Parts: sequence; structure tokens; C-alpha cells
Amino acid sequence: MIYFLLIHDEESIFDSLSEAEMGQFLGEYEAFGKELEASGVAVAGHRLQPVATATSVQVRDGKTLHTDGPFAETKEQLGGFYAIDVPDLDAALSWAAKVPSARFGTIEVRPEWA
Repeated sequence: MIYFLLIHDEESIFDSLSEAEMGQFLGEYEAFGKELEASGVAVAGHRLQPVATATSVQVRDGKTLHTDGPFAETKEQLGGFYAIDVPDLDAALSWAAKVPSARFGTIEVRPEWA
């Protein structure tokens, strides 16, 4: 079954990391990605640009509205995702716990609607 690991971080936390700390953090992501690939469960994974680059779209009464930024104000922002193909929720949760951002933010685990 396909599960999505949705990575929610407070973007401002990364401003407080030194260059060395950020390099180490990104290295952890690179190692995690390689582990996913080697295990054969990786389907896709992408990092998103900061929330300041987002545009939200709504259609109300036939009119299209565009708003800069995310639709809802939240403490944590969606920063990326992994799609994995694993047998069950327990396996997906195990992988989610390995995502480096789990230490700072939240990894939302959701199954694909199949």
C-alpha cells in the first residue's frame, strides 16, 4: 500500500542552525533517501520551496481567488513528502520515525486513496 509521509516543519527553526548544523541535517536527509531507495520502498520524494513561495487557489461562486501563501496560518509548514510502498501502517510509521524532521516537526502519515 502507498503511504505518504508529509513533512511539517516550522521553517524559522532552520534560520537558527549554523551552516555546519544545516549541512549535517541535509546529510541526514540524503542518507535517509538512500536508505529508502536501497530498501525498495521508495516511490517518490520531493522537497518543497518555502511557504512564502506558495499561492492558494479557491473558486467561490464561479470566481477564482488567488492568495499569497498557504490557505491556513499554521505553526508548521508542509516542507516536502515521501511516498512509500509498504505492507501496512506499522511499517509506514516505522519509516516516518526515521525522517530527520521528526525531531523538530511532525511527520503526518496518510494512506493513498486507492
